Amino acid sequence: MKKDYPNIFEPITVKRTTFKNRVVMTPMGTNYGEPDGQMSYQHINYYRLRARGGVGLIIVENANVDYPTGSNGTSQIRIDHDSYMPRFYKLTEVLHDEGAMVAIQINHAGASASSARTGVQPVSSSNIPSKDGGETPRPLEKDEIEAIVKKYGEAAKRAMTAGFDAVEVHCGHSYLISQFLSPIYNKRTDEFGGSAENRARFAKMVIEEVRNQVGPFFPIICRISADEMLEGGNTLEDCLEYLQYFEKEVDIFNVSAGLNQSLQYQIDSNCYADGWRSYMAKAVKEKYGKPVITMGNIRSPKVANDILDKGDADFIGIGRGLIADPDWVNKAEFGCEDDIRKCISCNIGCAGNRIGNNRPIRCTVNPAVLVGDEYKKLKVNKDCNVVVIGGGTTGMEAACTAAEVGCTTFLVEKADHLGGLAVEISKFPDKNRLRDFPDYLQRRMAKLHNLHTFLSTEPTAEFIKSLNPDIIVNSTGSLPLILPIPGLKENVNAEGGKIHTVLGIINNLPNYPEDMTGKKAVVIGGGAVGLDVVEYFAPKGADTTVIEMMPFIGAGLDPITKVSIADLMKKYNVHQRPSTALQEVRPDCFVVKNPDGSIEEVDFDYGCICMGLKSNNPVLDMLNEEFGDGSVEIMNIGDSKRQRRIIDGTLEGRNIIKVLEKRGFIG
Repeated sequence: MKKDYPNIFEPITVKRTTFKNRVVMTPMGTNYGEPDGQMSYQHINYYRLRARGGVGLIIVENANVDYPTGSNGTSQIRIDHDSYMPRFYKLTEVLHDEGAMVAIQINHAGASASSARTGVQPVSSSNIPSKDGGETPRPLEKDEIEAIVKKYGEAAKRAMTAGFDAVEVHCGHSYLISQFLSPIYNKRTDEFGGSAENRARFAKMVIEEVRNQVGPFFPIICRISADEMLEGGNTLEDCLEYLQYFEKEVDIFNVSAGLNQSLQYQIDSNCYADGWRSYMAKAVKEKYGKPVITMGNIRSPKVANDILDKGDADFIGIGRGLIADPDWVNKAEFGCEDDIRKCISCNIGCAGNRIGNNRPIRCTVNPAVLVGDEYKKLKVNKDCNVVVIGGGTTGMEAACTAAEVGCTTFLVEKADHLGGLAVEISKFPDKNRLRDFPDYLQRRMAKLHNLHTFLSTEPTAEFIKSLNPDIIVNSTGSLPLILPIPGLKENVNAEGGKIHTVLGIINNLPNYPEDMTGKKAVVIGGGAVGLDVVEYFAPKGADTTVIEMMPFIGAGLDPITKVSIADLMKKYNVHQRPSTALQEVRPDCFVVKNPDGSIEEVDFDYGCICMGLKSNNPVLDMLNEEFGDGSVEIMNIGDSKRQRRIIDGTLEGRNIIKVLEKRGFIG
């Protein structure tokens, strides 16, 4: 409860603005904006849910100060014209009514803009692309720099007039000000390039102009990449040097890290410890004596409270954790910590959707990002028995949802435990955060007295009939795909053999040595599962090769994992062999066909078959035969319908509400 985490819930005043607690919702792009740059009403509701959930300060995602050249994202909001102010006023009115303070981040994308969206060549400090393979920008002239400075000030004045309580100037993450600050991008030889003071000149001009426009008492937040985490980029020590040139008018530093090429440190990969970045915030605070925000996989109230208690930071920034659970703060305050639906840092529905696919954000563990738990207001109007077969995350979500609206629910699982593939994959050391989702679902299930679980139970027709089902949910998951390749079936997972599927590897984890120097690991399959295996073997010193029949490795990965795994493979000299097809499996080697058509034997000490997963439907035919007369609704969901990702199964599990409505149990 509140008394357990006193540091989180201690108010703090900056200038004349008092924040009721220390939790900040950090700015994250959503793609919820209207095509013209307005905030949409679904956008406003998204923020309203987080304000209602107890957040002290919400920093709204980056708003463009200079359209079109400064535009970033598919449907980025704009603050470059007075016409956007009425909708912003509505937003601040709603969030204040829910008890939150609200700021907005103002930004110019610079070289991170795309001419395909804007119709103009991107601009920057120099002609260096903001990311590998990015567009070459045009260096800004001095008069253009001065004009952009004015636009930042005008945007800040609009924010204050629209009812925001503070404004954040984005000086990090490979956007325009960052492109001036970083020696990676800034190759200028005039007064805006070269020395730290010169590279900081643009940031200084912007922040001073913002101060001139908003007056002395309006808080200015500055977001920085305190360590760019790249060779040749600014280190933390470099950052502490250049901040002296513009820190005077900054009231709060939002201390982040990373650039586009080190995205895994900016939007944290799931392998990084909770609160791992707090040392950066501490360094900024100690040097300049200003309040600081830290963030970085902070998912536990205890971790947040400890960071504050040590004095590393004054505010705790939570981003993806509030996408996953908008009520994080209230649950921590009122003794419901076990109910927190923790972010698993998978980066699929958030960064994967927005950055990778230009789609609005969603969430693997929260199937209702925009509307919250509205479904819980619904209740069945007559008796309804729901039988869920399969206790993976999809089946557990379906079972919980059905029970929460009043159905008598039975979950039948053949294994002696729940969690399915998520529990198995979480046994890899760098994937252990994945376990939080099935653990949360089990705690949720335990509180539902109308949900009955049968473990180690075969779902026979007789047993299911005894439960008098009105709705049957088939959620039996997936199994590793074994293709009809000569020698594969005979050698994979064989007792005493060297070749395993991903599940065989997981079952054998206790037997692998910590030091694999001198050993060879060969992974067949360069998709997500195969790269999880690479991530396990390569850091242990194994000479690791990944073989993929497609022309590229890592198809379908979210952008954070893609950057992270590329960095790992470079660091550990992983041999990448795309366009290479497995022809035959022998006990101690794989026979492959190379892109040039030649045949090669690739020997190994550890052979790994990660060719994907296939739907597992051991009882679906029986269900259709026994209950297929239409009196019982049969749902086939998750991987048992089609092998996909956890995010798809979670949504399909929640969608049992639609079946209940269709069948007349709700409504």
